[in-house]
Amino acid sequence: MFRSKNVTARIFERQISSPAPGTSFVRARRFYENIVPSHTTFDVECPDILFRKFSDDGRYLITFSRNHQDLIVYRPTWLSFSCRDQDCYNHDLPSKANKFESYFTQLYRVNLASTGELICKDFFLYADKNRFGLFATSTAQSLDAPAVDGAIPGIPSIEKITFHLVRLDDGVILDERVFSNDYINLAHSMGVYLYDDLVSIVSLRYQRIHILQIRDSGNLVNVRSIGEYCREDDELFLNSSAQNIPEASFLGGLKQRLLSFIFRGMWNEEENPALRMQCLKKKFYFHFQDYADLVIWKVQFLDRQHLLIKFGSVDGGVARNADTHPAFFAVYNMETTEIVSFYQSSTDELYTLFELFCDHFHSSSNNSSYMNFLSTHSNNIHALEQLKSNKNKSTNLPQYVKKMLCALPINCQSQSPSAYFDHSLFRYDEKLISATDRHRQSTDHPIKFILRRQPNTLKFKIKPGRSQAVLIHGRKRYLHFCSIQICR
Repeated sequence: MFRSKNVTARIFERQISSPAPGTSFVRARRFYENIVPSHTTFDVECPDILFRKFSDDGRYLITFSRNHQDLIVYRPTWLSFSCRDQDCYNHDLPSKANKFESYFTQLYRVNLASTGELICKDFFLYADKNRFGLFATSTAQSLDAPAVDGAIPGIPSIEKITFHLVRLDDGVILDERVFSNDYINLAHSMGVYLYDDLVSIVSLRYQRIHILQIRDSGNLVNVRSIGEYCREDDELFLNSSAQNIPEASFLGGLKQRLLSFIFRGMWNEEENPALRMQCLKKKFYFHFQDYADLVIWKVQFLDRQHLLIKFGSVDGGVARNADTHPAFFAVYNMETTEIVSFYQSSTDELYTLFELFCDHFHSSSNNSSYMNFLSTHSNNIHALEQLKSNKNKSTNLPQYVKKMLCALPINCQSQSPSAYFDHSLFRYDEKLISATDRHRQSTDHPIKFILRRQPNTLKFKIKPGRSQAVLIHGRKRYLHFCSIQICR
């Protein structure tokens, strides 16, 4: 409440006093109350490129060429212009401030896409420990590809998908991993999740979860594949023990464990044998084929051993909007190969866990400072109050719970760690801007950031563009906000 408004005084205070244990990041974020944007530059002369995002540490601006062939990485040059006068806000910036080169320096340009492939402009994951970037290229998808070699009918096929591990310091391609005649959802990194040095890749077409490890040397190493087999020797055991049984007679290992877990859960609901059989007939056997037909939609790491897996119908797995399709969630232990828990998409139990322990669903790395700057309703009282307010306003609670849980599993690195999105520091309209990495419809009104503490003054505005109609040639304008984290 009594923090100084003078940044010099706050720096001096930081030098002479130490924060309480575990509060250093909180104290660092509070400097953003004094360091805020003060000017908007319009009509900047930018190169003809596609902007993706900043790396979480703010060192690199990731962009792609317009032909989706090249990766182009820039380094921010930080503060480029200064003013010593008393009325700096009334001064115009020099003419060179309207040039992109005044703010960014190109580090390199490297070709990623081979013949017939294009860069997926929505896909980029950053391993901050090694400063590696994971990128993806792919050929066009085929909607009517035949379901061969165990592929799931109804899932499209992409002839070639290539993942590129790039050292961002110099643009060297360290390793590549190719998937042929497969389908992996690359949009917004939905089918890939990075946790520390582990990467999960979901093959929708073949229903496999590929676990890779990024070594310090820059190699992508296979750890395990989860799907038809769960343990390393499952395939050997089945081939040696069931030579006379048709392969089509088996459900995959993961599906077997899921069905067994559901069966045991319903078995334990009733102690009376007669009531138990009625329960199994009504809840399990009647819906057996529905459970057996479930396919994996998305996967995320909860920690190094546990995966949160989302199941649903084939149609929902490839739909642009899967909110209307029934879904189920399972927690899977990779080490014991056991299903730990199973939930429907509208269960109150899972929503309560999401409300209380939201940070665990945003897991990215144990060694990264990324999570320390992420404001969620499980670590921020203001975000929790907003969540409960929206919940109380809902007229259909089950539908609200289902809508909230549709975000699970959360897309990897989809939240900006910028302190300007910290609800403890600023209030802002989340309909116009938020920490979530996605495009938003443009508005003519400036986006206001109001100081949370007294006297609740307006600290700064973001002006999406000059005053003009929201419609251009009959089309809506959309914006993509890129934010960086600066902490010294």
